Amino acid sequence: MNRRYFLQTIAAATAAIPSLSIDGMNLPEDREDSHPELTRHKIKTVKYTQIQLRYPRLVGKNSRLDVHGTGPNVTICTLTTDRGAEGIGMLRGNTENADKVFAAIKDKSVWELFQPSQGTLDERHLIFDFCLYDLAGVILNKPVYALMGAEKPVVTRCYSGMIYFDEMEPENNPAGLDKVLENCRYDYEYGYRQFKVKIGRGGKWMSKEEGLKTDIAVTGMIFENFPDCDILVDGNDAFTVDYFISYLEGIKDVPLFWIEEPFRETRENYAGLRKWLTDNGRRNTLLADGEANPDLELALELGREKLLDVYIDDIAGYGMTRWRKLAPRLQEIGMMMSPHAWGSALKSFYITHLTGAYGNTPTIEGVTCFSDDIDLSAYRLVKGRITPPSAPGFGMKLLK
Repeated sequence: MNRRYFLQTIAAATAAIPSLSIDGMNLPEDREDSHPELTRHKIKTVKYTQIQLRYPRLVGKNSRLDVHGTGPNVTICTLTTDRGAEGIGMLRGNTENADKVFAAIKDKSVWELFQPSQGTLDERHLIFDFCLYDLAGVILNKPVYALMGAEKPVVTRCYSGMIYFDEMEPENNPAGLDKVLENCRYDYEYGYRQFKVKIGRGGKWMSKEEGLKTDIAVTGMIFENFPDCDILVDGNDAFTVDYFISYLEGIKDVPLFWIEEPFRETRENYAGLRKWLTDNGRRNTLLADGEANPDLELALELGREKLLDVYIDDIAGYGMTRWRKLAPRLQEIGMMMSPHAWGSALKSFYITHLTGAYGNTPTIEGVTCFSDDIDLSAYRLVKGRITPPSAPGFGMKLLK
């Protein structure tokens, strides 16, 4: 797709972004009488539940880290009101800190803690950020994207974020490159039409020459076998500019939807990469950064200079409410957002509501998970696109 047309399409989809208060701007808040139900419910109890999520396969190495395993154990917290409403969500921190915060919010009305136009009102309460969104949605009988002001959600593409150095496992009998294709086929049949491919084998696990050769071979192999799919690549900061350009020269005419974290972000690095992309007919490729040790102000500066296209700080690490405040700033300078979601499908699903309300997102990171502990069935991936459900809150229910 032509990059200019793509950005124009994103801008059109986000023209009606809801207003929020951001960094010194005085924007209107909800009136108390606009949501009387929230004033009637007071926080009474909190409980914590450990749930197990399972990936469809072992997820192996990337350029920095060893094997990522078969799925995380996640702490879910449930906030209950005196009128029996329950909201659930990932806990943004540990239970010891959560108990201290709960002591301060117990017996307060939901309205005192959360307003649909603003999100969680006090930074000190953000440990319960996801829970409060779900709870407000349940009380008001609205999906979270509707709490944020969207009558109908923006439907967003979703890529598989699970194509790692799959050929290297198991360590005592490596599967070889066919394993990468096998995993891509699984993800294709599951519903993905975009693959984010980890590269940077020469950063830690191979010599630079052999790693580069393998990165190039894997990229070309996926392109050849899945011609109707987009390829995204993620270097996890394993490259220098020159080393990454060698990779780009090696993949020849293979189109890339985006490039993520090829190296540690600096103005010099991204200016060099952008120039090469422009000079070599790859101006349509999006540049995404901001996951590892993010520097927001630097990212915004790079965005203003058109050296960075997409900001990708983690949805849980940064938080839903903070992302809502950031969204208008990004849109104002022509940047897009795609919060990092790796580790848990819950994070991917939270993002569908954020992007469902705000748009301005080229694609969402998909993390395929299954669980006997939480019902995730309301979220469906169809031909590479994912739509948040219209059920109240986030539409997820504990099963244990």
